[in-house]
Amino acid sequence: MSTPNVEAVKLDELNCWRIRHGQAELLVAQQGAHILSYQLAGQPPLIWLNDEAVFKTGKSIRAGVPVCWPWFGNFKRNPQSVQAMRVSNEPPTAHGFVRAMDWELGGIETEGESLKVEFVLPYPEGGFPGWPHQVDLKLSIRLDEQLHISLTSHNQGTDTVTISQALHSYFAVSDVRTVHVEGLDGLSYIETLDDWKTVTQTGDLRFTGETDRIYLDTPAKLSIVDPAWKRRIELTSSGSRSAVIWNPWIERAVAFSDMADDGWQKMLCIETANVMDDVVTLKPGATHTLEVSIASNLL
Repeated sequence: MSTPNVEAVKLDELNCWRIRHGQAELLVAQQGAHILSYQLAGQPPLIWLNDEAVFKTGKSIRAGVPVCWPWFGNFKRNPQSVQAMRVSNEPPTAHGFVRAMDWELGGIETEGESLKVEFVLPYPEGGFPGWPHQVDLKLSIRLDEQLHISLTSHNQGTDTVTISQALHSYFAVSDVRTVHVEGLDGLSYIETLDDWKTVTQTGDLRFTGETDRIYLDTPAKLSIVDPAWKRRIELTSSGSRSAVIWNPWIERAVAFSDMADDGWQKMLCIETANVMDDVVTLKPGATHTLEVSIASNLL
């Protein structure tokens, strides 16, 4: 059994850990329990660490795997049941608020040949800002021959709570214009760039422009096929029936202050999610776990 190597590092204002175990190297920030990068020895990265990402206290990071919770994306685009959970006159931030909060490192320990890293965000004193519901969060990261990420919500309160959420994963690719996604053929999706129309996917998904789609009733397995890097990134999810696929393309990327003008070429987001009709309703005492396992296989 290999002994994990854990190094505390600081990226600008943020406390992070660089963890090496077996062939894997993981970089994770305390703020947001945010996975920043993940790479296997001798391979290109699987999780994309944006060269222009900004690491400032309280500012969300455009890279890695942000945790979006207890709502996803534009708050007003969430189902009414999710919007009703919020009680505030302040403008809501996109993708919820936990990705800008400091989580507690619950522990780093080996389990057989795997390594488990756990972060917790207990219900804070005084409650979450504008969201008065007693839900504890736990993010577990397990390293073996794959990367396993799970987000568990536990309703400790006396009221039923409804959330939308996502593991907003940025995957590293050789060039998004030459990769394709398998597993979507025949699925319905919401085309957010065309008045939120519902469309049916035909064949594999290839990329020729800005993409922002919500796929519905998704299967447990999706794959990113990258011929130039001769690899297939396989995503196996549970606790999810929806996925968001996003790439900003040229004009949007240029408008981002925290992404290189050509950064869009090197990344593709496939977000394991609970959005639209796939929201999560937690009765008092109930838990829900959203999970994705990420594997790299040669073509």
